[in-house]
Amino acid sequence: MMAYIQEAVCMATAGDVDAIVTGPISKEAINKAGYHFHGHTEFLAHLTNTKDFRMMLAGSALKVILVTIHESIKNVPRLLTRENVFKTIKITDETFKKYFGIKRPRIAVAALNPHAGEAGLFGSEEKRIIMPAIKKARQMGINASDPLPPDTLFYRAVKNKEFDCVVCMYHDQGLIPLKLLHFEDGVNVTLGLPIIRTSVDHGTGYDIAWKGIANPASMKAAIKMAVEMAKKKTLERLITAS
Repeated sequence: MMAYIQEAVCMATAGDVDAIVTGPISKEAINKAGYHFHGHTEFLAHLTNTKDFRMMLAGSALKVILVTIHESIKNVPRLLTRENVFKTIKITDETFKKYFGIKRPRIAVAALNPHAGEAGLFGSEEKRIIMPAIKKARQMGINASDPLPPDTLFYRAVKNKEFDCVVCMYHDQGLIPLKLLHFEDGVNVTLGLPIIRTSVDHGTGYDIAWKGIANPASMKAAIKMAVEMAKKKTLERLITAS
């Protein structure tokens, strides 16, 4: 399995293929095989010498990008830094311009605390960490919102279509609304890599293997998104060259 991934990366970096679409992988199996990575994403980053990468979960109605990923809730406030939040916003802006053809992406930034901290009553991360990162991004011309209360933010993004994507502070903050809307056809996209990589948004499902009941919707959506991203990248390259 890992040898196939490595070969795919070689082909993508050489320009022999335009994108990589991966299926689910058993983290337990690859670690038993001697590959000490959490999964595809970390291995792909290692193979492409990528330091700053982010996970985006995407569907037609909602796209969320995570500042922290698989971390205990108690560790999230400690892991949120101005630089991490800023880099997430910056990578998001670059990706939507390059691969989704949006000249000035409307990036919503979710607050960490209820009511965006309520002026410090429910937490200070918004004032100390998130807002300074947003201001730094805005200085670069990035269209990022203030830290917004998550309980109303996703309604605004999905129903009112006020934003192109949402930067979320932790895993479940983004994944709960995403999977509510796109449980079957969600796509996992790795941002920040020098190559296009999409994947299904589910695990291996060994319990239903060979029964003919697995739903292929997520894989179909991942392939479709990879094709669309590759087309946008090619178009952007042609426009730049001309």
